[in-house]
Amino acid sequence: MNINKYKDLRERKEKIMLGGGEARIQKQHEKGKLTARERLALLFDEGTFVEMDAFVKHRCVNFGMEKKEIPGEGVVTGYGQVDGRLVYAFAQDFTVIGGSLGEMHAQKICKVQDNALKVGAPVVGINDSGGARIQEGVNSLRGYGDIFYRNTRASGVIPQISVIMGPCAGGAVYSPALTDFVMMVEGPSKMFITGPQVIKAVTGEEVSAAELGGAMTHSSVSGVATFISSNDEECLAQIRRLLSFLPSNNTEVTPPAENDDDPNRLIPELNTTIPDNKNKPFDMKDVISRIVDQGDYFEYQPYYATNIVTCFVRMNGRTVGVVANQPKSLAGCLDINASDKAARFVRTCDVFNIPILTIVDVPGFLPGINQEYGGIIRHGAKLLYAYSEATVPLVTLIVRKAYGGAYIAMGSKHLGGDISLAWPTAEIAVMGPSGAANVIFRKEIKQADDPAAMRIEKIKEYTDKFSTPYIAAELGYIDDVIDPAESRIRLINAFDMLASKREHMPAKKHGNIPL
Repeated sequence: MNINKYKDLRERKEKIMLGGGEARIQKQHEKGKLTARERLALLFDEGTFVEMDAFVKHRCVNFGMEKKEIPGEGVVTGYGQVDGRLVYAFAQDFTVIGGSLGEMHAQKICKVQDNALKVGAPVVGINDSGGARIQEGVNSLRGYGDIFYRNTRASGVIPQISVIMGPCAGGAVYSPALTDFVMMVEGPSKMFITGPQVIKAVTGEEVSAAELGGAMTHSSVSGVATFISSNDEECLAQIRRLLSFLPSNNTEVTPPAENDDDPNRLIPELNTTIPDNKNKPFDMKDVISRIVDQGDYFEYQPYYATNIVTCFVRMNGRTVGVVANQPKSLAGCLDINASDKAARFVRTCDVFNIPILTIVDVPGFLPGINQEYGGIIRHGAKLLYAYSEATVPLVTLIVRKAYGGAYIAMGSKHLGGDISLAWPTAEIAVMGPSGAANVIFRKEIKQADDPAAMRIEKIKEYTDKFSTPYIAAELGYIDDVIDPAESRIRLINAFDMLASKREHMPAKKHGNIPL
């Protein structure tokens, strides 16, 4: 009798493991997509994944649903280890009625979220679904709401990573939007509130699904996606890499990585990084790669707001978040999108106890009617707010321009920065020398026999006196002016010194960030 029971168990599990069956699995592969279980196998360390709720069934009796068997309720849930650390995950199974979300499907996801929050472990959610299960009506909508609620409750407590590996439309898009990171795969990934057909019917606009909600659209235009991959395998490897930079929860720090890059390494190449022509661009990523361990950085939103670079790095084995102006794009100006991108990254680092390095070469906020009408005041304030709110170690390195309000916004001491360093090439001033001379010496220039020559003379006078790091250093706003070659040494030293930093915000329910 017992033998029959064990046989029955094996048969039930084998049926569940097959999902929608061999034909649908083959169809998934033909689209260049892995199945839910294949994805989880690549995400987790081999043999560590433990499935939960495999036998859960739906309770719907509408539209003939009582006759339908839906293996695993169209979603695989469980936990396992990634590089030896506990991680929870769910993966929607498109081979099972299109991975559609119903009441019990949502309940499985909610259990993963609840358990992860209880034990303080990251959650990875793999989305590949046709959307709400229409036959279940409002129960499907309730399921989405339950997931959104848990996304919000877990925000800032455990890392939440959303992975879009197929369609994700309508209300389903809001769970990824509420999480910390959104990964997309070029080709099969699609995200939008309303699809191309609906848009055409309502507004008359014609657009393809890829143009509307493809991976590159959300990586470069909307800023919804954080990372982009060329296929499922690359995406899952990226998730593992991302998790290596993150702690398991907000009470921990990221475990240090092995490091054979000398923390006392001099970098003489940095002495020639800044061009003699102060208006000539250079690649800030060259500075970052030379300073960090093994030249390795993991860029956050690499195709969005390219005038600012945000990335995870390691310095002497410890995770650090980097925010840096990019002179190669918009001269490194701060605009609406760059402010949003940097503010979001700063807050992400802060909630997960990741120290922040800010590297500055900023001529100001981007001028223009579109920027003003778009709310650059409000968006720029988000960056001011994010730095002012952050309690993690904040180290700033000014390498060239640091003008006006943008100087303040880029992690300055005035917003709570702990250590501010500058290269001799740094220019810290209210505005650039040319504009400043035009204002301060307007009368002298106008009355001169040769106004052009006088203007050049006054620009040089202003530059020599004010467009340097030394006035700020005299006032204590810059802690030291350093040899660029010593940047890695000094930055690692600063982060080591700040490792025990403890700072608490005033008691309040929460702040009111200018959204």
